Amino acid sequence: MNPDFIAWQKHAQAQMEELLNRLLPDGNRLPETLHQAMRYAALDGGKRLRPLLVLAASQVGQVDETALEAAMVAVECIHVYSLVHDDMPEMDNDSLRRGKPTCHIQYNQATALLVGDALQTLAFDLLSRPSGLSAVRQLRMVNVLARASGSLGMAGGQAVDLANVGKAMSQSELEYMHRLKTGALIRAAVALGGLSCADVSDDGLSALDQYADKLGLAFQVIDDVLDCEQDSATLGKTAGKDMAANKPTYVQLMGLNTARDYANQLVAEAISALLPLGSAAGCLKDLALYAVRRSY
Repeated sequence: MNPDFIAWQKHAQAQMEELLNRLLPDGNRLPETLHQAMRYAALDGGKRLRPLLVLAASQVGQVDETALEAAMVAVECIHVYSLVHDDMPEMDNDSLRRGKPTCHIQYNQATALLVGDALQTLAFDLLSRPSGLSAVRQLRMVNVLARASGSLGMAGGQAVDLANVGKAMSQSELEYMHRLKTGALIRAAVALGGLSCADVSDDGLSALDQYADKLGLAFQVIDDVLDCEQDSATLGKTAGKDMAANKPTYVQLMGLNTARDYANQLVAEAISALLPLGSAAGCLKDLALYAVRRSY
């Protein structure tokens, strides 16, 4: 990988950790257990891909820093809430996330349910706080994240996933599911980065969205590949879980090598979509390459 990108990534991840530490509720504030559990779930782990996409997309224009910081934390709050709920017995029933016990194991199921609820609402609290953007632009950001999180986005994709355990799915059906379950929030992250710049036009936002659509699919394909290739210690979550649960995956549909080739094709298409944005999209290009070359 590009050494400059690696340095940028490490700095951005550290920045994200500081933002989360500052903007999450204090663990000593009532109700302490809920706030401590929120911090347990959100801090000290993860690739932070979605907030990094927000940050990278914001480099294509003149960014409002207040809006940017709120967007980075908001999209990660939605992502973490989805993981907390996804790990619960009623969903994927997992005991390991980001290399440590899942929230419902560390605390209890009722607390984990409330952690997800509270992280979701915190996302929109942060995104709706005053910034230097116009009210119209800021409302558009709130709408983008809300639609990506609900029944026409991530939650809907999870519902399709649960409904198809043990069933064969065509490639188009699998891609529809993952465009909602994984891709919607990735597209929202990239859009939020562009929208946090008042000068990024609708044409620029369209190019960003074409990039994000392809990247979201590539990211899920590689997730399926890594689930077969890596162990739990490397992944930070239980390896082979989807196969054991008889869930449809790209590897199951295409085979391991073809799935990896497909991910590379999708990333090439994502990078091609960035051409109208020029050199300002450099970190977005590097993030796409990272998505298919990562080991966890």
